[in-house]
Amino acid sequence: MKSTCAAWVCVITTAAASALAQPTAPRPQPAPVLPETPYRYDDGALPEHFTERDGPERVASADNTPDDNPTTNAGATLGRVLFYDTRLSANDSVSCGTCHQQRHGFSDPRRYSVGFDGQTTRRHSMSLTNARYYARGRFFWDERAETLESQVLVPVQDPVEMGMPLDRLQFKLEQIDYYPPLFEQAFGSPAITTGRVARALAQFVRALLSYRSPYDRARAAGPPNSAAFDAAMSELPRLGHRLFVAEPGQAARGAGCARCHVSDAQISLSPRNIGLAQQDLAEDVDQGANDERFKAPSLRNVAVRPPYMHDGRFATLREVIEHYDRQVEANPFLDMTLMDRRVAVTGGPVRPIRLELTEREIDALIAFLHSLTDDAFLVDPRFSDPFS
Repeated sequence: MKSTCAAWVCVITTAAASALAQPTAPRPQPAPVLPETPYRYDDGALPEHFTERDGPERVASADNTPDDNPTTNAGATLGRVLFYDTRLSANDSVSCGTCHQQRHGFSDPRRYSVGFDGQTTRRHSMSLTNARYYARGRFFWDERAETLESQVLVPVQDPVEMGMPLDRLQFKLEQIDYYPPLFEQAFGSPAITTGRVARALAQFVRALLSYRSPYDRARAAGPPNSAAFDAAMSELPRLGHRLFVAEPGQAARGAGCARCHVSDAQISLSPRNIGLAQQDLAEDVDQGANDERFKAPSLRNVAVRPPYMHDGRFATLREVIEHYDRQVEANPFLDMTLMDRRVAVTGGPVRPIRLELTEREIDALIAFLHSLTDDAFLVDPRFSDPFS
């Protein structure tokens, strides 16, 4: 009897394991609600300061859209549905939009995101705002994905985030009646492949453009620091902008932020080591893209997406500015923009920069960063959850 029971358990266990290994049909879920006339995802509404190309620090010069995957209305529509569909996860519980929330600038208000089975991610969820504008074309904090098309499938397969093998994903999508028509509209045939999933998701992410902030209204009035630009901004954010763009040590006071956050989209050009303190020496230090260098997202909508940094260590913008003001730590790989070059010129030892900002100047920088909030973007129906 004992051996029979053991065999029975073995049979049941083996059968259960086999069933779990087989693709399963998705759970019933309401179809997405899409407009009868598709939303437009082209560049027709972009302001001139986003489309000008005459200069290395123009926004458009950083566009990473590949020739073989231009953003189309149908492609971005499909990408939007996929982005918010929880059935891209192993247990139909989380979507891309779970960790990249529109009202938070397509980031996560939690320090670490929670995956499909309750585990937490290793890093903070990077904002997707203006992800299209990064000329290197690489993605993740450590730039391990060479393209956006390769990046979008990594969280889907990740054992912590969504846990969905790509062969099972393709099978699940093929069982959902509204997907073949969406794939046909986007790509000319109803065939569902993981390559097409990647292309559609990438199109939607590249469509997440933020260009309707108070800063943009001032920028449309005139170039930075012109009379028209200054007149369109109130006093405190105007002071913050001047601090943002001016270099430390010049005749005018400056914080030098624009040396790393360039163009009218406030984007980065490459990963950098910014002298963050090692919070727990007992743990392995996150090396990022080697030498503790990390990519930074666009600063658009930064005020609505705390916490900050790759590990979410800073809860407020004030803490971020205080880091750059007086807490940058010496590091053999520290970015040159954060070294006190005044000391180096006089023959002294190189040391991290100390801006010595006043409270009013910190307030002004925070006010400027708030001027990058695009309220229309945060509620734009083109980017919202079609299942809600």
